[in-house]
Amino acid sequence: MAKDSEGGHKLIANNKKAYHDYFIEETYEAGISLVGTEVKALRTGKCSIKESYIRIENGEMVILQMHVSPYEKGNIFNRDPLRPRKLLMHKSEIRKISQKLKEQGYTLVPVEVYFKNSLVKVKVGLAKGKKLYDKRADIAKKDLNREAQRSFKMRLK
Repeated sequence: MAKDSEGGHKLIANNKKAYHDYFIEETYEAGISLVGTEVKALRTGKCSIKESYIRIENGEMVILQMHVSPYEKGNIFNRDPLRPRKLLMHKSEIRKISQKLKEQGYTLVPVEVYFKNSLVKVKVGLAKGKKLYDKRADIAKKDLNREAQRSFKMRLK
């Protein structure tokens, strides 16, 4: 878990795959409804959001396929690691997001899970899918930047 410099942000999990597969156009911060043993498991960093996605059902945001490993000392209080969890946002924000989702090609993906002070937050990204050639262009850019960094380091020596 990495600690951010500004005001108590501790990163639990991030979704690098989201940036590879989608153009993240807007991000929102949402709370998440959890049980006590899940919070304890998150404090130890046992969370994965690689395959997770977000849906709006009955005016509520729900995160699906988010894996929170069971807490070792939780025994009977542990819940299903892949259970759907409700995201906490204002109804007006959810309505605004659902209007954008009705446009062609938009989807909601979780980008990060982190602690903000003592609360667990999820950064939700409004995203548009990338085509294969977009992904290839991003990979080529990263390779060029990496090569430039290497050559710069070689000049300094």
